[in-house]
Amino acid sequence: MFRLIGLLGGLSLVMDIGTGAPLEESLRRAVVATRLGRAAGCTDSEVAAVLYASLLQHLGCTAYSHEVARVWGNDVASTRLAFLTDFTDRSDTWRTWVSGIADATGRSKARVITTMLAEGKKLDTAGPVATCDVARSASRQLGLPEPVQVSLSQMFAMWNGHGYPNVQGAAIQLSTRVVHVASTAVLFTHHAGFDAAVQEVGRRAGRYLDPDLSDLFRSRADELLADLDEMDAYQAVLEIEPDPVRLVDEAELEVVARTFGSLVDLKSPWLHGHSTAVGDLAAAAAKHLGLADNVGDVRVAGYLHDLGRVGVSSRIWDKPGPLSQSERDQARLHPYHTERILSRVPDLIRFAALAGQHHERSDGSGYHRGLSAAQLAMPSRVLAAVDAYRGLVEGRPHRPQLTEAEAAERLVAQGRAGRLDADAVSGVLTAAGLRRGERRIRPAGLTERQAEVLRLVASGISNREIAKRLVISPRTAEHHVQDVYLKIGASSRAGAALFAMEHGLLANLGRSAHARAIDSPPS
Repeated sequence: MFRLIGLLGGLSLVMDIGTGAPLEESLRRAVVATRLGRAAGCTDSEVAAVLYASLLQHLGCTAYSHEVARVWGNDVASTRLAFLTDFTDRSDTWRTWVSGIADATGRSKARVITTMLAEGKKLDTAGPVATCDVARSASRQLGLPEPVQVSLSQMFAMWNGHGYPNVQGAAIQLSTRVVHVASTAVLFTHHAGFDAAVQEVGRRAGRYLDPDLSDLFRSRADELLADLDEMDAYQAVLEIEPDPVRLVDEAELEVVARTFGSLVDLKSPWLHGHSTAVGDLAAAAAKHLGLADNVGDVRVAGYLHDLGRVGVSSRIWDKPGPLSQSERDQARLHPYHTERILSRVPDLIRFAALAGQHHERSDGSGYHRGLSAAQLAMPSRVLAAVDAYRGLVEGRPHRPQLTEAEAAERLVAQGRAGRLDADAVSGVLTAAGLRRGERRIRPAGLTERQAEVLRLVASGISNREIAKRLVISPRTAEHHVQDVYLKIGASSRAGAALFAMEHGLLANLGRSAHARAIDSPPS
């Protein structure tokens, strides 16, 4: 059995690097939020909601990465700057947001302002909807209680009612309001120090933040922020969880891993469903190859292998042409980030090396360590072959999708050349062949046409493009999309994509849908 808070506490590092935060900011935020909740007189059940909601505040941070990167050029940097900016203050918007985006992207300030005028309203409207939709859906998949789900769905709410969703004041759930104050405090403590944090909480009170909780924080800031930089934040989070602590078994561990893998895959329409497909196929291949003792580990490592992608801008993952040397260096670091995250979590450390080796090659030509066959166990060779195969059949912005037969031929050639392990290649292709022809039961009562619509919605293309592909009217396409949303309980394209990934509906999504997703803004 595993402590759920231990798994999520470790995986919160994914959200840190995905939002440009210092590592363990989520853990420290959870500690401060829990202290503030106790100071505010919250019950144990309320404190538990505060703890999980604060730890997972940015659970949906990848939901709108593709769109943000398309507009601003760097979704990681722009997300961090958005947190730091008080958009109700024009001078702060200029000083923090406009100047920060200009520095991060190399654009002129005039161009930043022009982009804000042209795209800002759409991003401000659609981004929070997608982020909250995905956060609530993911928290439901993780088995978290309803108060945590509600809290995560209100993370863009503002005390004055100007945020999302349309709720204000005391109607915002208490745990959410506590997290808002603690989040601001920890954010500005890391950014500019203790005094700046106390000042910013006071400045945002009554607009972003609950004024009473803001006053409580400011009156006890020394106590609430004590030892923030010196503490073992991971251990502190384990210690402050109220009883009864939440435990999960191996099967639930797989659910946690698959959920986080799917969240990472939201970074780009080209990646949707990739992590789940890799984990499942790797497990099947390991079983076929007689690696019975490794099947579970290979599956989980497959689900988690791309965690490090979140720290790299979606602009790089979506780029249709060759990467520059700098971009290539950033992209090639993602296995390192994956290994680094997993190696810091006691319950996940056994997956760290395996997940981090998915781009290593038997001839030593891979990355991030340049290991060769003698240094790679068979599970690592299997995972590398599966990742390569799935990348070929899924396609990427810079290369077309291949048929299964073409991908198999390419994989066999790499096995013969010694780049991939030939036995691993054989096992992967056999496992992939055994999966063909299986009848898929469609979830949520979706019809075949609705499942097709869902796949297209998840790819990010507009309703008008869906109508063209299915040779139906735009009005009919819109009705299909709304029916799908209603059946699966989603309210955004990102939420629909997460549902489709959870239920394995994207494995054979065609390249043309991905291409349109890159070229056409969603409606």
